[in-house]
Amino acid sequence: MDRLEARRTAGAPPVAGFIVEPAPRSIGDPARGRDLLAGRFVLGGRCIDAPGRSPWDIETSDTDFTAALHGFGWLDDLAALGDGLACRTAQAWTAQWLARYARGRGPGWTPALAGRRLLRWLFHATLLLSDRPDGETDPLFAALAHHTAFLTRRWHRAPPGAARFEALAALLHAGIMLEGMESHLASARTALGLECAERIGPDGAISGRNPEELLDILTLLNWASSALSEAGKMADRDHVAAIERIAPTLRSLRHADGTLARFHGGGPGAPGRLDRALAESGVRVAARDTGAMGFARITAGRSSLIADAAAPPAGSSAAHASTLAFELTSGRRPVIVSCGPAALQGREWRRAARATALHSTLAVEGMASSRLRPGRVLARPGPVPLAIRPEAVTLERFNEPYGRALLMSHDGYVPGHGLTHVRRLDLSADGRALMGEDTLAAITPDHRARFDRFMADNWRQGARFCVRFQLHPDVAASLDEGGASVLLTLASGERWRFRHDGAAMLSLEPSVYFDESRPRPRATAQIVLSSLVTEYAAQANWTLAKTGETPVAVRDIEMDAPAPAGQAD
Repeated sequence: MDRLEARRTAGAPPVAGFIVEPAPRSIGDPARGRDLLAGRFVLGGRCIDAPGRSPWDIETSDTDFTAALHGFGWLDDLAALGDGLACRTAQAWTAQWLARYARGRGPGWTPALAGRRLLRWLFHATLLLSDRPDGETDPLFAALAHHTAFLTRRWHRAPPGAARFEALAALLHAGIMLEGMESHLASARTALGLECAERIGPDGAISGRNPEELLDILTLLNWASSALSEAGKMADRDHVAAIERIAPTLRSLRHADGTLARFHGGGPGAPGRLDRALAESGVRVAARDTGAMGFARITAGRSSLIADAAAPPAGSSAAHASTLAFELTSGRRPVIVSCGPAALQGREWRRAARATALHSTLAVEGMASSRLRPGRVLARPGPVPLAIRPEAVTLERFNEPYGRALLMSHDGYVPGHGLTHVRRLDLSADGRALMGEDTLAAITPDHRARFDRFMADNWRQGARFCVRFQLHPDVAASLDEGGASVLLTLASGERWRFRHDGAAMLSLEPSVYFDESRPRPRATAQIVLSSLVTEYAAQANWTLAKTGETPVAVRDIEMDAPAPAGQAD
């Protein structure tokens, strides 16, 4: 149907010009722009070197790469570079796309990709039309009208979430900016308001629980609101109300360094992007102490902790098995993290990144806290939702004289082992110490009977489990005190020490971190406490605290030197 509608709408009368002067709202990366000019295409988790070739001549079966290419998000990067070569390259590649695919041909005619492409063409129209004779601009004006007509018929078929909001935002911008497209504005404005009312929960949450996707949606709503205001029009009241609900939710998911919590397919976000979106929203409401979107947040001193305190979202093919995982940031330095979404590292890494073992939480050996149904991976090679999830996830908060605490639990290991994971996290009032208790326990008589059956099966010696603490790659870690502790040194000079009660075995093991700016995983380390459950309960107690020589108010003095774009570790 997408292909059919793309062909039906190909004869839409071309737009006559721009009512509003185009201005870029989306911001790219000049380093990625230089890579593009050198013929290095880092798109959709793939890095393809094709110097001197048109991107449309690249042959690949990778659908993620193809989608990223046809979405024209890379136009942001060429615009950020902004020199003459970048301008000519953007014009040439756009003209080549128009010549090959403009009338409904090729793989780029889905509502999600058409919306993304139209937005980029509108934002960067000045770049694309600069110094071009009138006859050479006609194909672009015809394509702008074609995309607007196509989205009018097909926006509702874009996947719910950021993709659908992007399609509607593109349609709304076209109605404001393009001469002859004004008739589409009223319906786009109304549809965007209805989508806000339906998809944004009363607490500012989205069903996928992806913090970065929520930031994408707020950014799109901000753009649409600004465009309407500049045109002398009012945004729909549901549109405005959604912005007012989302902003405090995102503040609750913001670490001390200004990045987002890395959960359920979301990364930390580009530097400064979250703060910019919050400022543009105009909403000054503070973060919610009660948490947001199933996450729990506690802060003290210069430290922030965000934990995943709910079951993975049902039906989401990007959901991670990260229940009760946490992240800890000190100042602007991440310390304990999730390994990230692997957005640039390809499909296999994205699948691996969903596992419990790549998050900072407890995992029973050979099992994730949420799982696919047996045989599902073979039956369907693409991403699929987690079918087996915890049924009961609890959260309690405590404000103690010495600090703040979270008490959480989930029953994800009850079906196979009869064991409930209970985690308590206590952050001291000055933010210099985090104390944790991780317990696996068979709580009810039925759970104990399940544990007994598990132990009797093949005369097992116990259920082996590991508590993992994934370290950010900028943290230098080493075993200390004869292997009894781990010393962590941050780039700022802060030092933290990890200790445990001796009930488990401590090790420092290799791990990976998926950086949003690099196509290959970065090498890092993880602290691992491993032990066995042989009775109805086992517990691992641990502490992570700043060392005595770390000043109370240490501050970073200079910024890190940025790594070359595309560099692999």
